[in-house]
Amino acid sequence: MSSVITMAHQALDELKGVFDRLSPSAVEPLIHEIARAKRIALYGVGREGLMMKSFAMRLFHLGLDAHVVGDMTTPPLGSGDLLIASAGPGQFSTVLALLGAAKEAGARTVVVTAQPLGKAAQMADAVVHIPAQTMADDTAERASILPMGSLYEGTQFIFFEMIILTLRDRIGETPETMRRRHTNLE
Repeated sequence: MSSVITMAHQALDELKGVFDRLSPSAVEPLIHEIARAKRIALYGVGREGLMMKSFAMRLFHLGLDAHVVGDMTTPPLGSGDLLIASAGPGQFSTVLALLGAAKEAGARTVVVTAQPLGKAAQMADAVVHIPAQTMADDTAERASILPMGSLYEGTQFIFFEMIILTLRDRIGETPETMRRRHTNLE
């Protein structure tokens, strides 16, 4: 087996390990908040931001009013709306500022993080704890084979797709209705 395939197997084992440690109760608060939101805005920095953008796209495919913070067409949030922010290492200055702005406007907030006691989690209405390595702890003796925060980000991608499947069933969407919302401008 080549070294690349060996490393891939190790990375997949690490991802499985994160899901083995993920509490089943981590899922329901996120699904509950999304299902009751009128409008959803999502935010993350760097590669976490890319995972949040992919999640926003899938929420849109479900027919939900989902937007990425920073896009020119993102509407304001208010009462009944939801901000979902990723802060893997526990906090980012932009996440803290956006949580404050969303709460001041009357919106609910969810933080997805590997550090459930971090500042961002303390500010949020609900917290999703993904117990994976981020850049906050990538120098530990038993660090992931994946660089920096990749284990957290890879877990986010898979986790968010499972949330979409759960929401799809709960709100009565189908693969066909989701596919109809996919862009035709490619």
